[in-house]
Amino acid sequence: MTDETRETAAVNRRRFLAGTGTIGAAAALHALMGNTAALAGGPGVGDNRGVVAPDNGGYGPLRPAPPHGELLLPDGFSYVAFGRTGSPLSDGGITPGRHDGMAAFAAADGALRLVRNHEQSRGPAFADPHYDPAVAGGTTTVVFDREAMRPVRSFPSLAGTVRNCAGGPTPWGTWLSCEETFTGLDPDRPHGYVFEVPADADGPVDPVPYRAMGRFTHEAVAVDPDTGIIYQTEDRGSSGLYRFVPDVPGKPAAGGRLQMLAVKGHPGHDTRQGQRAGRPLPVEWVDIPDPDPDSDDSLAVFRQGRQRGGAVFARLEGAWYGDGSIFVNATSGGDAGLGQVWRYRPTGEAGGQLILVHESTDPDLLQSPDNLCVSPTSGGLVLCEDGSGPDMLRGLTPRGEIFDLAALNSGNTSELAGATFSPDGQVLFFNVQTPGVTYAVTGPWSRGAL
Repeated sequence: MTDETRETAAVNRRRFLAGTGTIGAAAALHALMGNTAALAGGPGVGDNRGVVAPDNGGYGPLRPAPPHGELLLPDGFSYVAFGRTGSPLSDGGITPGRHDGMAAFAAADGALRLVRNHEQSRGPAFADPHYDPAVAGGTTTVVFDREAMRPVRSFPSLAGTVRNCAGGPTPWGTWLSCEETFTGLDPDRPHGYVFEVPADADGPVDPVPYRAMGRFTHEAVAVDPDTGIIYQTEDRGSSGLYRFVPDVPGKPAAGGRLQMLAVKGHPGHDTRQGQRAGRPLPVEWVDIPDPDPDSDDSLAVFRQGRQRGGAVFARLEGAWYGDGSIFVNATSGGDAGLGQVWRYRPTGEAGGQLILVHESTDPDLLQSPDNLCVSPTSGGLVLCEDGSGPDMLRGLTPRGEIFDLAALNSGNTSELAGATFSPDGQVLFFNVQTPGVTYAVTGPWSRGAL
């Protein structure tokens, strides 16, 4: 049996246990065997690797959920599916594929607005205006009736961008959509930028690349509402964590400074292996002199930061703000290469602390965390897996304990992405990338860790 087959079999076994109810006992056993110091101290104290939340985070085992059993969810939870690839949009077009990062915004009319990325590459662009006619990435916006639990309108909101993987919401009511590639098909239209989409836009926006935010293989952003500083992740095997300090908070289009995280006193610190959960690392930020290099070198920005002592991470992907901190996933980080969850706590503009919250040592518990979001009510995290087998949504408690939250009941091995809560924390939305579909999940969240 190959390593990949063994890992896939382990994930399949975990899904079977989740469906039959055996997982509650397994979680309790793992918790008893885990590091008790981590259970007592939570994130920031002890070693949280492999610690499982008792009773599956308080939610109990996963079972086929109503109405049709497409998802495995805890008892008392249900879902609505919508926005499938190829379904009609309100403007007469069709819903693009490869659903990815997403955020939910409260609208003035009481509805919710979901701005959803589509990680497509080759064109044609699916709406006009567009940035590049030869590429088919961008965003769609879905107006969702919270009371009726159904979509009422959907339309393109950004077009002609490429591989829009993730991004992030802003406190001023926009979605920052990120291109996860450095080059496109037309040398006169370079890619690798961040674009802004107002949540209240009712059609495709004029796509403007924010060049000062950097040109690199962007993944996700998270915004500190107190300062307006925008934190950015880079999806490469060796990647940096960046921040954009705007000249005018809330207006990234006005320009600013791009910087890369460095560990104070340890130039070039490597976070990919040999890290201890809970140990605070003091942080400083080094300037990137040329954030928009006129070059075919996709490492140009990364190299500038490394030359000035910037730290290196293993495939930084998801990012989200919560509880005064920025949380990011290192998808292939850790001694086992299964993923790390990091927390950055800013202290003023100059520095802060970087803390490893969780590191996976077992693919049954967590494998390749990608997108993430923070619960607005509990501070717990939702982690979207993008691993080698059937992926799941995992929960991470504020104490650094892992648990199962949701899974597909079909054996589909497509990436799960775009997890985001409604502002009141009562609806969890997420995407399945292929075939693209969006789910809205409701249930007794207060029963457990989210």
